[in-house]
Amino acid sequence: MPDMSASASLAITHLVPLAKELDEDKVTPGVLGFIVFAVMALAVWALMKSMNRHMGRVDFPEAEDPESRSEGDTEAVASGGKKKNG
Repeated sequence: MPDMSASASLAITHLVPLAKELDEDKVTPGVLGFIVFAVMALAVWALMKSMNRHMGRVDFPEAEDPESRSEGDTEAVASGGKKKNG
């Protein structure tokens, strides 16, 4: 099996001079990075707008709280909607 540490150290010795040639102040994401970021921001904005529109259309019928009903209302619901008189 070949010695991996020797090949790794050889690769590092060849890459170190290349890394020193780069000026740290000149490395930027550039125009392509800005375009990708802007497209992603527009996509998130469009998704949020669509979600807001769809959530506005949702209508959940709320169930009444059983504790807030009075006795007469409970009997009327149990008898099929016919309220007893007397």
